[in-house]
Amino acid sequence: MSGLEQRVLLAPDDGSLGPLLRLADDRLPPGTGYGRHAHADVDVVAVLLDGSLRHTWGREAVLGAGDVAVLRAGRGLEHDEVAGSGGAHVVQAYLRAAEPGGTPAHDVLLRPTGWVDLGRPDARLWLGAADDDVPAGLRVVVRDGTVTAGVGDGRVEGPATVCVWQFDVARPAWAD
Repeated sequence: MSGLEQRVLLAPDDGSLGPLLRLADDRLPPGTGYGRHAHADVDVVAVLLDGSLRHTWGREAVLGAGDVAVLRAGRGLEHDEVAGSGGAHVVQAYLRAAEPGGTPAHDVLLRPTGWVDLGRPDARLWLGAADDDVPAGLRVVVRDGTVTAGVGDGRVEGPATVCVWQFDVARPAWAD
């Protein structure tokens, strides 16, 4: 994990953001990885902002800037992600598993814009450029390499890349 620079943007532990467990801004120098590690009963949604990232689990996948990877750990898996020759800048959202104990899976969506189908009813992701039509929600704004996160609605001044998360924030049973 040497060289990884990680900044946790949010880590609600009270269920206030529905399935969201953690939102992180990660920067990896060229050839640097997270190290082989395990996940279980978590869905990880990675938005690659810059560079490239090789994911090693099942079929190997290489993500480029603008790609989205959805990892469903289900009953458990081990994997690694390693930055390409230009490094990698990625925002990762860790969500409570949509199907705890399910079959592990990994999907890569190539440069999606607008609403991204995450295959779950309690979380939605929108990707696009800053303008008047950015939806309301938990906004992750990337401007000149700087990442900010906060709930908002209305216009987002550009130029910037915007990721908007909308969550079903009904209080989950585990939070009682």
